[in-house]
Amino acid sequence: QVHLVESGGGLVHPGGSLRLSCAASGSIFTINDMAWYRQAPGRERELVAVITYGGKAKYADSVSGRFTISRDDGKKTVSLQMNSLKPGDTGDYYCHAAVRRAKYGDILHEWGQGTEVTVSS
Repeated sequence: QVHLVESGGGLVHPGGSLRLSCAASGSIFTINDMAWYRQAPGRERELVAVITYGGKAKYADSVSGRFTISRDDGKKTVSLQMNSLKPGDTGDYYCHAAVRRAKYGDILHEWGQGTEVTVSS
């Protein structure tokens, strides 16, 4: 069993900052890509940022230059620093991890329960 637990969401004014964190626990051999997705009310879930095991990051165009994803493989965590937040960043943010539970095991796609981010004046 693998668990991902997010934290750090909340209410922030436009232009403000938040930092989301996600901790993975359980039976984990290695974690490949880690990512943050978000889902705004009435919209489909979308990829916000992804970081590979080697630390290469990619961002959605809408957040590039404002958000920074990082990971700590020793602690099995991934974080998302969100700056210059806009009302359009409002939504539920989900952590995703591609996990191997054994050296030659299948890759399992694990999700956290989500954390709410509201950007409003």
